[in-house]
Formats: sequence, C-alpha cells, structure tokens
Amino acid sequence: MRLLRITTVPISLKLLLRGQLEFMEANGIEVLSVSADGPEVKQLKVRHKIVPMARAITPFQDIISLIRLILIIRKFRPDIVHTHTPKAGLLGMLSALLCGVKVRVHTIAGLPWLQTGGVVRRVLKMAEAATVYCSTDTLVNSFRLMEILKSELPGIAGRRFEQGRLSVPGQGSSNGIDLNYFQKSPETSGEATLLRNEFQIAQDDFVFCFIGRLVRDKGIGELVCAFDRIREKYGNVRLILAGPVETGRDGLQDLVLRRIQAGNGIIAPGLVEDVRAWLVASDIFVFPSYREGFPNVLLQAGCMEVPVIATDINGCNEIVSNGFSGLLISPQSEDELVQSMETLMRSESDRKYFALNLKKYVTENFDQHAIWTELLRFYKERSGNQS
Repeated sequence: MRLLRITTVPISLKLLLRGQLEFMEANGIEVLSVSADGPEVKQLKVRHKIVPMARAITPFQDIISLIRLILIIRKFRPDIVHTHTPKAGLLGMLSALLCGVKVRVHTIAGLPWLQTGGVVRRVLKMAEAATVYCSTDTLVNSFRLMEILKSELPGIAGRRFEQGRLSVPGQGSSNGIDLNYFQKSPETSGEATLLRNEFQIAQDDFVFCFIGRLVRDKGIGELVCAFDRIREKYGNVRLILAGPVETGRDGLQDLVLRRIQAGNGIIAPGLVEDVRAWLVASDIFVFPSYREGFPNVLLQAGCMEVPVIATDINGCNEIVSNGFSGLLISPQSEDELVQSMETLMRSESDRKYFALNLKKYVTENFDQHAIWTELLRFYKERSGNQS
C-alpha cells in the first residue's frame, strides 16, 4: 500500500504528526510526505518532496502547486492521499480527485474562518466545502468541531455523515500522545531545575506557562495583560511564553510584542524542541486560545501533571472538564483569566486535584499507539487491503 501524506508546512509533519508516518512504514505502508520547504524537512524520517504552498490565498501560486502535486501523484501512484491543514487539504484533495485516487482522506484540525468575517470568511468556507467535496473521507479531530462543520456546511458534510465518511477517530486528536515520553522523571525534573537556574527563577517564584505560537488568536494579549495585573499584586510571579512569534494578519499588537520583549517577569525562549522541562518548571499551564481543533499541548500538560487553565471552546473543553480536571474560562476575557490564575495560585490542593484527574483522563483516552493502530486499520479497510 502506498500513502501520500500532504501538509502545507513541514513543521506539521514534524510536530503534529510526530512518529505517525514512521509507524505506518514499519507496518508495511510505503510513505511519501509532501510540504513546502522549511528547516524541518531535513529532520523528517520518511521520503519527502517539496511543493511550495502558501497559507494565504494566492491563486497563481496555488495553480502551480496543484500541477506539481498532480505530477507527484502520477509518478508515485498512491493508494491513499491523506491531507492535513487547509491549503494542503484543498490542493491535495483536488489533485487526488483529478488523478483518480480512490481513497482521499482529509483531516480537519481547526476552522480558521470561524474567527473571520465578510468576504474572507465566505472564501475560506467555500474552500473548506470544496475540500470536503473532493475527499472520500473526512476525519475531524474533535466531536464539537464535527458538529460545527455539519451545521456550517450542512449539504456536503451532512451527506458525508450519512454515508459514514465524516468521523472522529477515537475520542479525538490527530496523533494522540506518547505516554512514555511525556512523563515526569528525575531527568525532566533535573532539566527543569537547570532552566529555572538559567533564567533566574527563584525557588519561591510562581510560574505560569504558555506553549504555542505567539499570535493574537492564542489569547497572548489577554494573557500578558492578566499576568501584569497578577505581578503587580503578588510580585514573585513569572510567565513563560515558549513559541515562535508570527507576524501577518494574526500577529501580536505592537504594545503586546514590546511588553514581551521588555521582559520584566516574562521569559520568551522562542520555539523549544522539548517542552517537557518547561512544563515541569511551571506551576500552572495557561491556554487562553480563541479557537482550536484539538490542542495536543493540553494533552502534554496533562501527562506532565501540570494543572491547566484553558478557554471554553471546542477541543479544549473536550479535554478539560471545568472544576474537575482544570478551569475553563470565556475566550477573550482578561478578567476571568486573572480570577482563574489567582484561584489556582492560592490553592495547592486544587492544583493537585486537577492535575491528577487530567492525567488520568489523558492516559486512558489518548494513547498514541492506539490512535495509530486505529488509523492503520482505517487505511486498510478503505483501500480494501486487509492483510
């Protein structure tokens, strides 16, 4: 069986699908991955082809990318084309349809148009509808995201649902989590101590942490403002913002960016390869995102026994149960964020209770190997290869 896996950028292959393609190859599937160029390409462990793809709407470049994908499909002759991320989904599903590939799978891990309006929203919804139409199977990585998809794209999504071609694998997630890797250990505790020493975090400092892209719709503006209010009141608090700063339409406001760069209690190390020590070095993980598909970082925090504050949005509220395994707040609410941060700061017993319950839920439902095995079974069933 031959599998062509396409994402817009290589970091999605490296991080969001870490280990998945190697598992497929170890189980008898010939894999070829495709994405735009990037530093992560050299770190991939499967065969890879580069096709320039832009996240933005770029009609001329998109046509060129489509032609290049068609040429790759004709040469590789895959049994299955599986896409992930919006632009790769549209171009990959269309090229696979034009080439007559029988099994065309697209994974939806988020709906960017939910946070837009006007012409941009209509164009992005049309692109999503076209992607679903060109696919034979649509995998959605959270149940609430599937409900949104069915209501926003009722005709196409409804027919896919009735045919059993629109589904959520397991309890959600595109890749699950490596339960052996994301565990507290003497090694990660030692690395966390080194990090705290390196960044001069005192033993009695209380540390909040965010890991992800530093962009507006991750709630970074509200988090920075909330942290400043907490710091003014308590003094001995620190905020870790681990992730790349991205510019463009969703870039941070200049005032927020300058505040991060100024430091004053904020530590911004950029993109970090291994998040485990940063999580262990923290007291609370804060994730005030506006929109998500199914955020892996909450699974990681749960496994590392870090209590979580997140927004009450799809994906987050399918992982965190408010008042049982964490605290959920309204998106874009700085006041609720401050209140939740203070609440958990003052209660060590609540932090331990939430962390224990979240770890139990994650380990029981999102084991990476189980999710990979289910996807492998899905591939074999859809392609008619049951061997």
